[in-house]
Amino acid sequence: MVLFSLVATHADIDLETVAQLSNGASGIATSALSGSPAVTGAVVLATCNRYEIYGEAPHADDVEAARAALVSQISDLSGLNEQLVSRSFSTRTGPEVSQHLFAVSAGLDSAVVGEREIAGQVRRALITAQHEGTASSGLIRLFQAASKTAKDVGAQTALGSRGLSIVSVALDLATDLSENADWSTKKVVVFGTGAYAGATMALLRERGCTDISVFSSSGRAEGFVATRGGTALDSESLRPAVAAADVMIGCSGSDTRVEADELAEVRSKSPQPLIAIDLALTHDFDPEVGELDGVELLTLESVRLAAPQEQAESLAQASGIVSGAAQAFEQEREARSVDSAIVALRRHTMNVLDAEMEKVRARHGCTAAAEEVEFALRRMVKQLLHVPTVRARELASNGQQDDYVAALETLYGITVEQPASSALPSATAVECPVDQGRDQEQQRDSA
Repeated sequence: MVLFSLVATHADIDLETVAQLSNGASGIATSALSGSPAVTGAVVLATCNRYEIYGEAPHADDVEAARAALVSQISDLSGLNEQLVSRSFSTRTGPEVSQHLFAVSAGLDSAVVGEREIAGQVRRALITAQHEGTASSGLIRLFQAASKTAKDVGAQTALGSRGLSIVSVALDLATDLSENADWSTKKVVVFGTGAYAGATMALLRERGCTDISVFSSSGRAEGFVATRGGTALDSESLRPAVAAADVMIGCSGSDTRVEADELAEVRSKSPQPLIAIDLALTHDFDPEVGELDGVELLTLESVRLAAPQEQAESLAQASGIVSGAAQAFEQEREARSVDSAIVALRRHTMNVLDAEMEKVRARHGCTAAAEEVEFALRRMVKQLLHVPTVRARELASNGQQDDYVAALETLYGITVEQPASSALPSATAVECPVDQGRDQEQQRDSA
């Protein structure tokens, strides 16, 4: 099995294109698995500034077909032509996949370096894929290792202590633009009830803001404020709340957005200035809002440009943790890749032994002598298999597992199939008093 990823981020393309690509992101993993045999697993990571698809293919030769299938499906869902979609995504395979995802999860590839929100988004991406049944075992191990790496970076470097996030940088910008920096005096309207809205509510509370209203076009505001505080708005109460607001923050990314002319009408008699913070990738606020008198518009691009630079020492330390974790993951993955070859060799050897023991029992029956011969042969086989097993692990750790598989085929005519069962073949069907002890020893040998 081969891991690969398709990556489109703020670092390579504009956020508008990222937003268009991610239309229909929630259904891409399921459609990929049902639409192409080249895709055996898929996890989608879609955030405010990235759209990434992590996949697993049966063989390295299948990656290009898997990519083509995903590009075609993304084109259908987003409405963008396939050429543009294909150009927007870079493709990673092999160790580049884990290195990139671990850096992403640790916040090293974010617009706000060291942000803490992305780690939660990585965890939720895996949970969603598991719920939908699209996460293969290889992808589960990849994402679990990425989450562990993010925790290690947070615990062992200064990046974790800063508590930076896209929301926190946006609120800092709003503070700088305000005539009054005291958040306890501000009236805030939040659009959305998702993860960003929750983070926004928490940070507003930390800054002393108590007058917070929440609007959700899907009608989830009541349940959202029930656990977080604030006032739920509906379509009727939204207009007067916006008219009186000092700050409005868009976190929903819904199909409904605040248009400039509508906002101008609502705010026509409002004496105080308004700061509009649009954190939604697909824009909760019409970009023309920023042209209105008395309105300052902050966007994800504003946040990216204003994000503070982390100290070189902290970044170097975090990068070292990420690189070490990615290398360890790849070594473990390579070691796992020879498991089926080891099982195939053991199965072949045990089958030969069982065939010979059938001949012994046919000639001598289940005698004490036959039992002693069997015990002796099984101990000998165990010793003979030890070195090839250890050697297989060593070769795999050096990326030479294919050499081991080729040797088995050349020397023994053993064809290694992927995936293979981890269990050894059953012992001979002839029942002898020694069978139970032999089965137990066989189980220990395969551990």
